[in-house]
Amino acid sequence: MTSIATEAPALAASQPSRHAMRVRRRRQALPYLLLAPSLLLLAGFTYWPIIRVVWDSLHDRILGQAASRFVGLGNYANLFSDQAFLKAVINNLVYAIGTVPLSMALALLFALALQRSTRVNALLRALFLFPSMVPLVAAASLFFFIFLPGVGLFDYYLAKIGLRGANWLGDPDIALWSLIGITVWKNAGYYMLFYLAGLQTLPGDVLEAATIDGANGWQRLRHVIVPLLAPTTAFVLVIALINVLTQVDHVIVLTKGGPSNSTKLVLYYIFEQAHENFAAGKAAAASVLSVAFLLAMSVVSLKTMERGAHAAS
Repeated sequence: MTSIATEAPALAASQPSRHAMRVRRRRQALPYLLLAPSLLLLAGFTYWPIIRVVWDSLHDRILGQAASRFVGLGNYANLFSDQAFLKAVINNLVYAIGTVPLSMALALLFALALQRSTRVNALLRALFLFPSMVPLVAAASLFFFIFLPGVGLFDYYLAKIGLRGANWLGDPDIALWSLIGITVWKNAGYYMLFYLAGLQTLPGDVLEAATIDGANGWQRLRHVIVPLLAPTTAFVLVIALINVLTQVDHVIVLTKGGPSNSTKLVLYYIFEQAHENFAAGKAAAASVLSVAFLLAMSVVSLKTMERGAHAAS
């Protein structure tokens, strides 16, 4: 009787603790259950394709056969011995140098000029933003008629001032710069939105203090506004780098990589290898390299801009 009497309170005390543990486990598992559908979709549509591309880059599939053979780094070695790939890399670097700084500089200038909320500024914002809302395929089709040699809109107005237009899409020395012009026209207004948002968050007392100290407009821009916009610039830079590697519609519509591979970008090279040459291994290897390069550049740019923002503060 004594043992039964002593065990009863202990059993009663253990039951609430077990119930509390069950409740605690359910609470801990609830967030994971709620996130499970998103995690499954993320794994299925993001991480699994990455794993698949890396796997394909290490294998080679013979046309007409379902099985593939392991080649290790052979596809990567073939890439760097392919002059077309090296040319595409150089073209992409020139394309990035020509589009990213100019687009971001114009976006900042547009944002500075239109940061005040007026009816005129609202109209100008809409006009500058309009190119970013036009699909790149449609923009390329429009510029195809603008760049027509001799009869295009560009050459027509050049003739009005006594100048002769060039073969904007047929000259290997000019074609890539024509694509750079289209890209700047399309992206500057889009990047302007981010700078407009960044300008709204700037502390007004800092700008007023700089004005009271006698700083002119250029000095305020260089020493106050630009450093304070460093996080915004970092974000816009990452977006611009992604666009450099992922925007290829205008190349397909206007030049198809020509003339003489002068406008062949890395993504168009990947498309060509995968769908025209049926070299899935080389296409996957080029995709892995381009994504790795983009990831490295994004990390470096974000870290650099974060250090600049901390130094400015």
